[in-house]
Amino acid sequence: MKILLIGEYSNVHWTLAEGLRALGHDVTVASEGDDWKNYPRNIDLRREGLGSDSRWQRLKGTLRFIGKISREWPRLRGYDVVQLINPVFLDFKAERLWPFYSFLRRHNGRILMGAFGMDYYWVQGASDCKTFRYSDFNIGPDLRHSEEIEQWNDEWIRGPKGVLNRRIAEDADDIVTGLYEYDLCYRPHFPEKTHYIPLPINLSALKQTSTLSSEPVSEPLSFFIGIQKKRSEYKGTDIMLRALERVRADYGPGRVTIHKAENVPFTQYQDLMNTSHILLDQLYSYTPAMNALMAMAKGLIVVGGGEEEQYEFIGEKQLRPIINVQPNEDDVYNQIASRLLTPGCDIHQLQVDSIEYVRRHHDHVKVAQQYLKLYTQ
Repeated sequence: MKILLIGEYSNVHWTLAEGLRALGHDVTVASEGDDWKNYPRNIDLRREGLGSDSRWQRLKGTLRFIGKISREWPRLRGYDVVQLINPVFLDFKAERLWPFYSFLRRHNGRILMGAFGMDYYWVQGASDCKTFRYSDFNIGPDLRHSEEIEQWNDEWIRGPKGVLNRRIAEDADDIVTGLYEYDLCYRPHFPEKTHYIPLPINLSALKQTSTLSSEPVSEPLSFFIGIQKKRSEYKGTDIMLRALERVRADYGPGRVTIHKAENVPFTQYQDLMNTSHILLDQLYSYTPAMNALMAMAKGLIVVGGGEEEQYEFIGEKQLRPIINVQPNEDDVYNQIASRLLTPGCDIHQLQVDSIEYVRRHHDHVKVAQQYLKLYTQ
C-alpha cells in the first residue's frame, strides 16, 4: 500500500511508518517535526518565524511556508490511505485548512483522522466533569483553571478549530484513538468509526538505560523529569517536581538525584533519560503516552498515569509496572517514598516489567499490523 501520514505528535507517525515499512509498505511522513522536538520526516512542513518577536521574520517565514506548501501539496495525491495526526494538520489558521483537506479527500483513497492530542472532543469530554474522575481539565466536579486551559477552551470549544474538528470527524472514513482517554471522548459520538490502536514504540531503536542490571540497585536512585515551560502547569510537572524535591530534601541526595530537562531536542532528551532509573510524567493521565512508553521501553520505571481503567481497557491482567499517582503533590510524594524508597522494593523487576509491557502492547510492527487491518477493512 501507498500510505501518507501528515503531521506529528511525539514521534507517533514516524514510528508507525517504521512499522509499516517493515511490513513492506510505501510510507511518506509529511510533518513539521512537532516544533522544537524536530522529529524525522520525509517531507518538511515546518513553518519558520511563528514565535519570532520580529514582524519581518514572521512575514518572511510565512512567505517561505506558503511557497513550500505550494510546491509540496499538489504532490500529495495517489495514496491509498491518508492519515492526519490532528484536525489541525498544518500551521495555518483552522479556518483556512478545509480546502487542503478537501484536496486530500478528492485525490486519495481512505482518509483517517487521528485523535492523539488536543482537540474539540478531548476538551469537551475532559471538561464535562463526568467522563473522568480527573483529567487535564477537571478534578472531580471542579474545573481546573489556568491561562493555558482557558486558551484551549477558546480555541477548541468556542473557536474555529472546533468547527474544523467536527467537520473533519464527520467526513473522515475512520477515527483512530491513541489513548484510552481519547477513545472515551470520541466513541459516544462516532461509535461505528472510532477505533482504538495503541501508540507504536520501536523497541529496537531505543537504547536501554544504563541503570538496567540484574544486580541489586545501588543508590542514589536517579529520577528524570522533562519540563515544557509553557505546559508545565497544564501537564502537572510543576506539582510533580515539587513533590520530587521534597523527597530529595527528606531522604537526602545520597538516596535521590534529579535530572531535569527543559525544552531540549529529542536526541538530547533521550541522552538525559538513558542514565536514569525513574521518569515522572503526566500527572493528570490515566494512561502512559509516548514519552512514558519510550522511557518504559528503555527500562525506566514511570511515575504517572497507570489507572486500572486503562489496564482493563487493553486487557492487561498481569503487569502493573507503572507507579500510579493521584493528581496532587502529597500522593506523588507518598507513592515515591512508599513504592520506591522502602526496603524490599524490587527496582529491577519493575524495570523488566516496564519493558515487557511495551513489548506486549506497543511494539511498532504489531501496532502497524493493527493499522493495516483497519486500512484494508
